[in-house]
Amino acid sequence: MEFRDYYQVLGVDKTASADQIKKAYRKQARKYHPDVSKEPDAEKHMQEVNEANAVLSDPEKRAAYDQLGSRYHSGQEFQPPPGWDAGFEFSGDGTQGAQAEDFSDFFASLFGQAGAGRGAGARGRRGGDHYAKVLIDLADAYHGATQTITLRTARLDASGHVVTEERALKVRIPLGVKEGQHIRLGGQGGPGLGGEAAGDLYLEVHFKPDPRYRIEARDVYETVPVTPWEAALGAAIEVPTPAGVLRVSVPANSQSGRKLRLKGRGIPGNPPGDLYLVLELVLPPADTDKARQLYETMARELDFNPRQHMGA
Repeated sequence: MEFRDYYQVLGVDKTASADQIKKAYRKQARKYHPDVSKEPDAEKHMQEVNEANAVLSDPEKRAAYDQLGSRYHSGQEFQPPPGWDAGFEFSGDGTQGAQAEDFSDFFASLFGQAGAGRGAGARGRRGGDHYAKVLIDLADAYHGATQTITLRTARLDASGHVVTEERALKVRIPLGVKEGQHIRLGGQGGPGLGGEAAGDLYLEVHFKPDPRYRIEARDVYETVPVTPWEAALGAAIEVPTPAGVLRVSVPANSQSGRKLRLKGRGIPGNPPGDLYLVLELVLPPADTDKARQLYETMARELDFNPRQHMGA
């Protein structure tokens, strides 16, 4: 997937004000609107212009896009880094889901889940609902936690330029929370009008990237390094897990990739998930005379060919 430079699409500078973006969008719309344009691929260009305007005319989306885009150039191969948008607070107006369907995969990869299906209150006097993504440690799902999180939101200043603001909130992370689950904070969304209630804030929970773990619903897969002798002879080993340090038995003649299932040791719930310890055989380096001698002895005395099943 290629990175899209929305500023280039509208033909504006990255410091453009809201008024300049609005004028640029109108100019491009007159040029490419399929009902009047004679330009080749007018419909495709109009879609790109609409997409760029949807991001750059929204202070919250623009602030998030600017942070991400500072490391990329138009046409460059792009994959959103995990958790890139964590901590950004967006207004949910119920339109994001439709936009994600109408626009490109690039747009959907950034904003496709933003507020979909929420925010109906924004059309009345009640304050609009907001949403943000937060990153937590996997251990927080096992034990519960209370965290102070900092959220960034954006607005236009008097000159029409985007400025960001921060606010801190104390949040209780419930025991057993899952990836993608929402935590609702009542009254922490947009302010109401005419004395009506404020909207709600929905925090979408994601786990911090950790190469040790893979998570599927409430099941957790953890890679556990083992020595050749532990795998061959069997052993009782201690393994640090999100549930704490556990003592587990490695069966004799285990191979790399073998899964040891610990029932009910996954993310708590009703029912809880399982914890799968995935064995990874790690060879000691042959970096001493003693180590090389041991490897040479095995090479001479063990009748073992791992490629025998291949006909070698």
